[in-house]
Amino acid sequence: MSNMEWKDQLEQILGCTTRLFQIKTSEWEDKAAPQATGSAVSPRPGKSAVVYDQLWIVVSSERQKLQVLEIPRKQITEKEEALISWTIVNLKQVKQETAGKGNEASVLLTELGEWIQLELDSGSKGVIVPDHLTIGGKLFSEMVSFLLVSEHVPPNSTYSELEKLLDSFFEEDVLLVPLKTQEWLILAPVSLLSEADNEEREEEEETVDEILFSICSGLHGMLASEWIGECHLAVSQPVTPANSIVETLSLLQETIYLGRKFHVGENIHLPWLLHLERLLNSIPESQRAIYMEQMLNRSDVIIEPEILMTLETFFGLDCNVSETAKKLYIHRNTLLYRLDKLKQETGLDVRVFSDAVLVKIILLLYKVTKRR
Repeated sequence: MSNMEWKDQLEQILGCTTRLFQIKTSEWEDKAAPQATGSAVSPRPGKSAVVYDQLWIVVSSERQKLQVLEIPRKQITEKEEALISWTIVNLKQVKQETAGKGNEASVLLTELGEWIQLELDSGSKGVIVPDHLTIGGKLFSEMVSFLLVSEHVPPNSTYSELEKLLDSFFEEDVLLVPLKTQEWLILAPVSLLSEADNEEREEEEETVDEILFSICSGLHGMLASEWIGECHLAVSQPVTPANSIVETLSLLQETIYLGRKFHVGENIHLPWLLHLERLLNSIPESQRAIYMEQMLNRSDVIIEPEILMTLETFFGLDCNVSETAKKLYIHRNTLLYRLDKLKQETGLDVRVFSDAVLVKIILLLYKVTKRR
C-alpha cells in the first residue's frame, strides 16, 4: 500500500483531513525538534511533534528531506497518535522486507509516485527525479506517459494484476507508478509508437497524435472490459521522465479534469485538443454565466436537442457540410436548413469562421454553467 492510499484510509477512520508534505531536515530541527516526543530529536520515521496546533509525524527520511504527515491536533487522541506512529514504522519495515524479496522495482515505483505527488502539492516546477528513483536509469529514456483514473476498482484487485494486464497489452514491460487511490501513471517505451505506425503503414500513415489516440482507445477498451470498468485515460507526447515527470503528470491531471468537465461521457482525453477548454476554465464562473445569459437571450435555438447534436457533429467533422450530413444520415439540404435556422434566430452563421468560434464557445460553456 502506498503512503497516499494509506493517507486516504486514515482520513476516513479519523474523520478529518490530513496533509502529506515534504520539508528539509533543517526545518524539522527549527520548528518541530523542540516539541518532539521522547528525548531524541532525530527525525526518524514515526517521530512526532506539535507545530502550530498541528501534529507532525515523520513518514520517511532521506537525503536531508523528510516526508511529514500533518493531522489537526484536536482531532486525534494520544493513543491514536501512538498507533499511527507505530503503523508508519512497521509499514517502512514491510517495504524493506518486500524489496529484499525481489520486488525492489515496485517499491521504488511506489516511492516515485509519492515523491511526484509531494512535488505537485508543493507547487514545484522543473524538478528532476532523484537518481535513486530513476528505476535503474530507465527514466532517462524517452517514454510515453499515460494517466489512468478509475471510477471503481474491483474488490480484491492488486497492483500486480494491473501490471500484468498492461504488460500483455503493450507486449513489453511498462512502468506502473501508483499515485492517489484509483490513479496510476503508466510509462511505456517510445518504441511502441513506431511499432503501431508499422502496423498501419500498409493502409495509411498516421501522425503521432493519431497513433496515441488509437493506443488509448485500445487500452481503454481492454481495461474497461477485463479489469477496471469505468475509467479515464489521458496521454502526453513522448518525454524524458527524469527531467519532466512532474510537469507531465500535472498536464495529464489537468487534461482529465477538463475532459470530464467539458466533455461528459468521453473517457479518452488528449491535451492537444483542449486548448480552448483550458482558456475558458480560467475565466471566473460568474463571468461565464453572464456571457451565457447574454448570448442565449438572443435565442435558445442553439441548445435545442436537434440543433445541439447537429452542431456537435459539425464541429467534430471540422465544419464539413457534406461529411456532417452523412454522419447524421440526413440530406445535405436538411443540414443547410438547420444552419440557416440558427443564423436567422441568433445572427450567427457557423459556416463563417468567427461565428463558428463563438458558437463553439457557447456550447462548451453551456456544459459547465448548467443553464436550463
